[in-house]
Amino acid sequence: MNEKAHEPAPPGPASVVFGAALPQAQRFVELLTAAGVERGLIGPREVDRLWDRHLLNSAVVGERIPGNARVVDLGSGAGLPGIPLILARPDLHVTMLEPMARRVAWLEEVVDALSLSATVVRGRAEEPAIKQRLAGADVVIARAVAPLDRLWGWSAPLLRSGGRLVALKGESAEAELARDGAAVTRTGGGHLAVERCGVGVLDVPTTIIEVERMTATGREGNRGRRGHTGSRRAKKDQGH
Repeated sequence: MNEKAHEPAPPGPASVVFGAALPQAQRFVELLTAAGVERGLIGPREVDRLWDRHLLNSAVVGERIPGNARVVDLGSGAGLPGIPLILARPDLHVTMLEPMARRVAWLEEVVDALSLSATVVRGRAEEPAIKQRLAGADVVIARAVAPLDRLWGWSAPLLRSGGRLVALKGESAEAELARDGAAVTRTGGGHLAVERCGVGVLDVPTTIIEVERMTATGREGNRGRRGHTGSRRAKKDQGH
């Protein structure tokens, strides 16, 4: 990957959020600033706000994910939110799902460059083979992928009963939930809520929508909803 001399310095909260993984987060910023821009994965105007708007915004959603959870990053793109989440929460077993070959190649290069334990899979959530392979996830995360009703339709088959969609939505969250909430509920979603992550850490907390996949009886699953412990990592898998 080609590199440039200039990249934004990490803000104060970065050391709190990433801890010992801060050097890897800095390296990810370097890669995004250079090769990421050159390859059209991010726009050049995003460089100066990579930390606040992209890395930290993505990483803090880890506070809503249980320890050692199986997580699918749906439509990972440039690696957001997947890569920052892996750095902040190395106990998670994260699969980054991406349909575009050039983005899959990028994700594989980043995983190698940062020495991460992660899974990269090429495909779309609606494909039968992907549903079969990734079913049973504890959490599906997504950022800037699709409206809530469509996103839930893709996510639900990948989740176990009691598993949750965590959708990064920003200022549109309340309106989107009001618009699509009934449709999501009709198709097996429950406990719909708007939450904010990184309160007290970030100047602008991350706004998410959470949706739980209900059991056949309409009751919530029996797994824990919060907390994180452990340090196991997922095995790297190049996918297909």
